Amino acid sequence: MSSPASSLPGASPAPRAPSVWRPPELSMRWWPVFLRNLLVWRKLAIPSLIGNIAEPLIWLVAFGYGMGALVGQVEVGGSSVPYILFLASGSICMSSMNAASFEALYSAFSRMHVQKTWDGIMNAPVGLDDVVLAEMLWAGFKAIFTTTAILFVMLGLGISHSPKLLVAWFVLAGVGVTFSCIALIFNALAKGYDFFTYYFTLFMTPMMFLSGVFFPLEQLPGAVRAVAGWLPLASAVELVRPLFMDQWPVDWWRHAVVLVVYTVVSFWVALALTRKRFRA
Repeated sequence: MSSPASSLPGASPAPRAPSVWRPPELSMRWWPVFLRNLLVWRKLAIPSLIGNIAEPLIWLVAFGYGMGALVGQVEVGGSSVPYILFLASGSICMSSMNAASFEALYSAFSRMHVQKTWDGIMNAPVGLDDVVLAEMLWAGFKAIFTTTAILFVMLGLGISHSPKLLVAWFVLAGVGVTFSCIALIFNALAKGYDFFTYYFTLFMTPMMFLSGVFFPLEQLPGAVRAVAGWLPLASAVELVRPLFMDQWPVDWWRHAVVLVVYTVVSFWVALALTRKRFRA
């Protein structure tokens, strides 16, 4: 039996596969992938918009006006604000999180695993890293599209007319990108749609109740509050809520750093796990 070539004297060892944890290899080739998603989605834009804004508006009307009549004013940073304003500024962050997560989970998984769209795209001169980047930015775009519509509704209802809402719009765009990166980690690990139940049940739902969306964080026990303060949704709420109140956030840099760290680390992990999945 002949010996492997690598065992011959002077033979070079087989080249090692590059590490999945290597730095991202990105280019502008993500743009055609993003544009492809946009063109496909354009046919369903109106139903998608209605579906994305219906749930947060139901929360806003049911709790904001219903419970708001019982609660009245809420103390935030030494100021009293109507509960509907308190809830609106938190629920719009939650809407950005939900919109980005749904797109980066169910829709991205369909394109990656079920429809094999990613495989078709990578037959063209487009790398996997560019595809993942395009999916991340596309989910962020869907999030800001949803929050923009909700912002206009809130303006129509007279909940807030602060000029600083323009700054809040940019913050919400970043929040969508952050949660799309986190969701892409679970997309890379999923074997089927049922897997996403763990993400929503064990991560997103507890975070909604621990991030100051429905009630002030001061109501929580000290130990829980210390942990909750480092959650990405809590940082998003701490940045957006003062802007709804026509104030500048306190310690804005700390909350911004938290979101940036979550974004960078999550994207790197999601990219590495996706590379590992496609290598297998």
